Amino acid sequence: MTLTRINGGSSNKPGTHKAEPTVSIVIPAKNEALNLPDVFAALDTERYEVILVDGDSVDDTVEVARALCPDVIVVGQNRKGKGDFIVMLDADGSTDPAEIPRFVEALKQGADFAKGSRFMPGAGSSDISRLRQVGNYFLNKIVNLIYGTRYTDLCYGYNAFRRECLSVIDLEESTDQGAMRWGDGFEVETLINVRIAKAGLVVAEVPSFEHRRHFGSSNLNAFSDGIRVLRTIHAERKRGARRAARISATSTRDVSASWHVLSTVSQDPAEVTTGHMTLTQAR
Repeated sequence: MTLTRINGGSSNKPGTHKAEPTVSIVIPAKNEALNLPDVFAALDTERYEVILVDGDSVDDTVEVARALCPDVIVVGQNRKGKGDFIVMLDADGSTDPAEIPRFVEALKQGADFAKGSRFMPGAGSSDISRLRQVGNYFLNKIVNLIYGTRYTDLCYGYNAFRRECLSVIDLEESTDQGAMRWGDGFEVETLINVRIAKAGLVVAEVPSFEHRRHFGSSNLNAFSDGIRVLRTIHAERKRGARRAARISATSTRDVSASWHVLSTVSQDPAEVTTGHMTLTQAR
């Protein structure tokens, strides 16, 4: 795989003013009432739109979120957001809100998708077990082999992307609230990463440090969720890259004053590394 940069980013032309992009912070949460105070304490709620995606919590998750941030938008799993950029943040305190500007900057510099990685220089984790790390390593290798990517961390949920990427990610909605769909479990990171790769979008891997959750235990099961990830990889391979590329090519791309249009597979590749970020075009 080659590295690619989108033409665009900030302008140095005299008299040119570029508005800052709006940013929505999406926090999926299920029974995380005890962890939310630490998450919101580190989050600039005056600067960002905050959306709590409640996964049918049976504790006071929603009430705590509203008490901490009266302007928080609480939704079910309908996968919506209004900002130019959308940032995915965990509710258990494992992802650091202080890193949000790093992800936003990657998008402003031209990436379509800013992907957090715990396995880059300057990154790390105090939470991942040896078993999960080994599993992530081999699943990552499989995806890189099949899709020609060079991801360093497949199963990490700290990501940010342009709003226009939603049509490429294309998470299916369903009226059947009793069924667990692809993307509702821990395979969602793999599903998103694979669809971004198949669409040929520009990815910036951003170093990130994963902390231990403050309270409670993880809902992740290394074996059952690992199987779901494998099934997702297989299903997405059958789904094919042509449909993803077609969606990417026909998606509405509103040119903002602060960032360039989405890239597509038709761009010529060229290698670029910017600061702590590596811009890559998946293909």
